[in-house]
Amino acid sequence: MFAIVRTGGKQYRVAAGDKIAVEKLSGEAGDKVSLGDILLAGDGDKPADVNGLTVSAEIIAQERGEKVIVFKKRRRHNYRRKQGHRQSLTLLRILAVGKEEKKAAAPKAEKAEAAPAADAAPKKAAAPKKAAAKKEA
Repeated sequence: MFAIVRTGGKQYRVAAGDKIAVEKLSGEAGDKVSLGDILLAGDGDKPADVNGLTVSAEIIAQERGEKVIVFKKRRRHNYRRKQGHRQSLTLLRILAVGKEEKKAAAPKAEKAEAAPAADAAPKKAAAPKKAAAKKEA
């Protein structure tokens, strides 16, 4: 499966196992990142639905691109300016192109549901004790 993702103002066609150089992303080598801005996806020559689709990648390295020389000159005016530029790049290895996995979120939701049930049980037990105390007085 492949996807076309947009990052850093450019578009890249990626598939699992590809290595790409994109504009600098925050993170260090070995960190996992998720590219969420997916424009198009497909399997072979058939397009696929991009809703819920994510592209997971691993940062290989933070590098700088090749030097670009910017030279300005105006004839007969003794005007010359030379300037260099190196773009900061992040090298990515695409790990997977697929649907979002919500396995990690599901256990948290179960724990959240279990906690209110546990809190409700002591309140019910405490209510009869108060009523019993009123009857004795």
